[in-house]
Amino acid sequence: MPSALKTKLTEMLGLAAPIMSAPMAGIAGGALAAAVSRAGGLGLIGGGYGDRRWLARELDIAADADVGVGFITWALARDPDLLSLAIERRPRAVFLSFGDIDQFGPIVARAGVPLIAQVQTVAAAKMAVAEGAQIIVAQGTEAGGHGGMRASMALVPAVVDAVGDIPVVAAGGIADGRGLLASLILGAAGVLCGTAFYATHESLAHSNVKEAAVRGSGDDTVRGSVFDVVRGYHWPQQWKLRSLENEFYRTWVSKEELLRTDQSDQRKLYFRAQKNGDTDTAAVIVGEAVDLLHQIEPASAVIARMTDQAMAHLSGFAARSARQSEADIGQATNQAYPTSESEQAALSPFGRTTTPLHVQTLPKQRGRPRGSRRHPPSKSRTGD
Repeated sequence: MPSALKTKLTEMLGLAAPIMSAPMAGIAGGALAAAVSRAGGLGLIGGGYGDRRWLARELDIAADADVGVGFITWALARDPDLLSLAIERRPRAVFLSFGDIDQFGPIVARAGVPLIAQVQTVAAAKMAVAEGAQIIVAQGTEAGGHGGMRASMALVPAVVDAVGDIPVVAAGGIADGRGLLASLILGAAGVLCGTAFYATHESLAHSNVKEAAVRGSGDDTVRGSVFDVVRGYHWPQQWKLRSLENEFYRTWVSKEELLRTDQSDQRKLYFRAQKNGDTDTAAVIVGEAVDLLHQIEPASAVIARMTDQAMAHLSGFAARSARQSEADIGQATNQAYPTSESEQAALSPFGRTTTPLHVQTLPKQRGRPRGSRRHPPSKSRTGD
């Protein structure tokens, strides 16, 4: 692995690439998690809403691959023994998101398994660290699936500053090497990607759903509760689901209360559509980075392209910076200072100068001039 991509995350988890695949419920099974881990990242099996037989089967499929397991925290609270099932398989890490982790942190710690907590606010990040999280995932609202209100660009560095030496992983809107490199520049130690792996060969999504994702645009994603209501999932209100807009969503988005009373028939219709890959009804749960999906491919190809692209952009930036520095030095050395009024007028943004210009070296001024004050505009805060 290039030294530029070695981070606290890769050191802590023994990874070749600072990339994790999201534990997407019903999508991230053992095959996908194993493929990501064997390609150098960390693959996470999605424990979802608590199907014990499904989880056991997918752990078997992962076989000897060094994978982790992720849970929806509020759903895990209904069947805490699922955590024991996962820990018995000695996962590389346990990932918890959407709820307080204090009930499970000590259990994971006693097992000697790294605990990853995904958060959507700075306050939640601080709380997760206090409750035992060893790695924090800062998830921006651009992410597919459930998420909060804050966007990645501002949230990630804020969380990095808030949690000290704890490695922070960026999530939300990241699906290529540019997003990986940008996240590292923001101070993250790696990235968590869901949409990037949604349409891979190893994903459990229906082939029609994968094709819809490849055709999809971030412009067409929506956030709401329609698909949670029809599936009978009682999500806390602060976390809405991002997916591609489709006919079912358009029909019911303004009639959610009616949908709640008509769940029986509509639920049968929905799950039939999901089984058959009918994307006019069933949700395609991807995020704003869906524009960056161009083909259905192996998960290993996603990892390789992201790391190669990140290094190519980093090398290009370094080369451009070096060339610019050389040019600046040459210009400073060879350029004659203007002495005549006509030369000064040509260089002055205000035209002819009224007094001769004399070149002099001034000491660098640090901070704002004495007596100047900046009054920041007042902020309004939006609840999560």
